[in-house]
Amino acid sequence: MRDYLDLAPVPINEPCAMVESTGEYLLRMRVECRAFAHQLERVFPQAIEAGCSFRVKSNPHEFGSYLEVQVCFNDNDEAQTHWAFMIENDLPETWDDQARAELAAAGYLAVPRSEFWSMTP
Repeated sequence: MRDYLDLAPVPINEPCAMVESTGEYLLRMRVECRAFAHQLERVFPQAIEAGCSFRVKSNPHEFGSYLEVQVCFNDNDEAQTHWAFMIENDLPETWDDQARAELAAAGYLAVPRSEFWSMTP
């Protein structure tokens, strides 16, 4: 049966767009999630070969919708299940160069978490 695991919107040590009721956060979230899904495809090509896939899923929140990347797999397939849980337990910590380029091309700069927090008031 087709199943999925919620992963994250971005690599685990990177800041992400925050849910808010106004602004272009949803667009930024979508760009970040797509860049992260593409990065996961590069990091885990064996999972793709086994039949897993990544998608961006919208979820309701009291301040608006938020997006997250999911790994989709067939839970009756031992290899796909193995890869799905391996991915969940070994998410990338930072953006790779291609993801940074993808974010930059969309007009968003990937700022390391340490710099992001020092920039906030």
